[in-house]
Amino acid sequence: MTESQLIDPFGRTVDYIRMSVTDRCDFRCVYCMAEEMTFLPKSELLTIEELEVVARRFMAMGTKKIRLTGGEPLVRRNIIQLIRNLGAEVKAGNLDELTITTNGSQLSKMADDLADAGVRRINVSIDTLDRDKFKLITRWGDLDKVLDGLHAAKQAGLQIKLNAVALKGVNDDELGDMVSWCGDMGYDMTIIEVMPMGDIGNENRIGQYMPVSVVRSRLAKRFTLIDSAHQTAGPARYVEVQDTGRKLGFITPMTHNFCESCNRVRITCTGQLYMCLGQEDNADLSHALRTGGEAGLDEAIIEAIGRKPKGHDFVISRRVDNVAVGRHMNVTGG
Repeated sequence: MTESQLIDPFGRTVDYIRMSVTDRCDFRCVYCMAEEMTFLPKSELLTIEELEVVARRFMAMGTKKIRLTGGEPLVRRNIIQLIRNLGAEVKAGNLDELTITTNGSQLSKMADDLADAGVRRINVSIDTLDRDKFKLITRWGDLDKVLDGLHAAKQAGLQIKLNAVALKGVNDDELGDMVSWCGDMGYDMTIIEVMPMGDIGNENRIGQYMPVSVVRSRLAKRFTLIDSAHQTAGPARYVEVQDTGRKLGFITPMTHNFCESCNRVRITCTGQLYMCLGQEDNADLSHALRTGGEAGLDEAIIEAIGRKPKGHDFVISRRVDNVAVGRHMNVTGG
C-alpha cells in the first residue's frame, strides 16, 4: 500500500475520499433538499471514466478507503462499471475498502452486483420504520421497496449499517425501536444530527434539530451502552449495545466538533474537491484533469490538501441564518 503523500497543515493524514457520482436522487428528504430541485446538467458531471481517474490518482497518493455517494449513487447510469473497476482494486489488495451510501431504493436489483464487484459494506439511510413517516420524510420514497432492498443486500452477504437523522418531533420517539430492530436484523446503526446545508424550502432546520446527546441519554435508559474503541474512517463515535450485540454510532457535527481527527475530503460529481464539508473553499479537479492531465490533477490535489482547514463552523441557532453553506448535501455527497 502506498504511504500517504497527503498531509494537511495540521498533520492529519488524508487517506479517505467520499466521491459523489451524481447530484440526482429519487427521494426528496426534507432535511436534505427542497421538493422542487433543479439538478445539474449532465454535461457538467465528470464522466464515469474521469471519476475513476480521480479515484486512482488519490489511490496513488495513499488513499485507502473510498466511499461512493450522491444524491443517490445507484441511479447514476453505468455506475456499476466504476464500482467493478474500483472493487477490483479491493480484491487485489490495493484499496482497503470501497463502500457506498445509498437510500436503498435500488438494492433489490443491484445488491448481488455490488457484492460481486467487491463491495463488502454499505450504509443505508433510513430515518423511520413507519411507512407514513417514511413518505413524509422522503416525500417520494417507498419503505417497502427499501426493506426489500435491505433483505437482498443481506442475502448477498453485504454488511449493513443504517444511518438515521434525528428529527425532533418526527422520529425521535422511535429511534430506540430502530436500535432494537437493527439488533434483530443484524445491522449496525448510526444516528446523525441535522446539518445546516442548503436551502430546504419551507422546512425549518431549527425545528428539525435534535441534539444527539439527548438521543443518547434517552437510549441509555432503555439499553446498556458501552463505549467502544471501534473506529471506521468516518466521524462516528461508537458504543456497543449490550442488549443487541450490535454497534451504535453517533455523528455530532453540531454538539461535538469531530474535526480533530478528520482524514476525509469530498469530491463532487462535477469534480470540485471540498477539503471540509462545512466550508466553501474548494479546488476544481475537473479543470485540472481536462487541461493538465494526471500531472495537473496531482498538482491540484496536493495544493488543495495544503489548504484543508482545521474544522467546520456549523451552527444552528435562532439568532443566525441556519444555512451554514449554500450547497445541498446531495451536491457534496454524504
